[in-house]
Amino acid sequence: MFHTHMGDFFLFQSGYKQHIWKDFRGLLKRYRPTVVHFHHYIHMGLEMIREVKNTLPDARIVVTLHEYLAICANNGQMVKPGKQMKLCYKSSPADCARCFPERSASDFFLREKYIKSIFELVDTFVSPSHFLIERYSAWGIPKEKMVMIENGQPEVDAPPARVLADGEVRGRFAFFGQINPYKGVDVMLEAFKLLPEKVKQQVHLDIHGANLEHQTQEFQDKVNDLLDELSDLVTLHGPYESHEMGTLLSQTDWAIIPSSWWENSPMVIQEAFNHGVPMIGSDIGGMAEKIIQTGAGLSFRARNPISLSQAIEEAASSENKWKSVVSSISKPISIKECAIGHLKLYF
Repeated sequence: MFHTHMGDFFLFQSGYKQHIWKDFRGLLKRYRPTVVHFHHYIHMGLEMIREVKNTLPDARIVVTLHEYLAICANNGQMVKPGKQMKLCYKSSPADCARCFPERSASDFFLREKYIKSIFELVDTFVSPSHFLIERYSAWGIPKEKMVMIENGQPEVDAPPARVLADGEVRGRFAFFGQINPYKGVDVMLEAFKLLPEKVKQQVHLDIHGANLEHQTQEFQDKVNDLLDELSDLVTLHGPYESHEMGTLLSQTDWAIIPSSWWENSPMVIQEAFNHGVPMIGSDIGGMAEKIIQTGAGLSFRARNPISLSQAIEEAASSENKWKSVVSSISKPISIKECAIGHLKLYF
């Protein structure tokens, strides 16, 4: 096991250089791998990629990209800091400096040059979505160096559809994930608040998530006020374990992913599809790619409670609508198929 420490989150540099030029170099010399696959560089340091090239120049270097950290210094979200959290469609040193006034445009220019100089050493980048590939291609990474491999899922049998009581509609909705401003939980709660009274009597929302207490007080107050107002309509269950996902999804008619940022390839989408559960998701980023383009769910205008409320009402309006969307769900690739896709890159 190798462990280092991130000393510079702006340039993703290791805090302890000795770990790179001594410990990691020793590890490479001892095992002499022909392929080194970095599933991330954060908390370890981009210098590790250069060390592989310096120590084993013939080794193949593969890097998986999970978000837009190299492009965006705002936690890789491509969302402008501030209460409005405006979506960012592209980066430039001048624009980035406006987001972080404590740094100059020159800082961001040099940051980009440095990260790209490291990325030039990479043979292949893996991305779980085409959307992320397009973002990095527009940023300057050659598209021919990038490969899309979806996140593999365990092979499971989709559970039977939830049995409805007499007169009941497909109105059981669920959210899975972190409770923070980027995940759009507040937008989702506002959407349920806007539902017509007749629809409110037919639907329920289960929230499976945690970490609300770690958010700003303003966001906590907003969510808690909405939860209090919707206490008859919404149940906050708290955190869950990954092995519980199948059971929780078997009690769900529709899963909602209301994220307010681009996302890449949210695992919850693949988990829901793996269990035969349709999605309602924001119409941006990897969510649009996985949901809209496949027809395996409904979409709404991102950050818009009215649009989401309309989608929820549509979802609960007809059993035939639910059946039509469910019939469009394709089984995600398995873990084995995902592994085979990676092996093709290695040999």
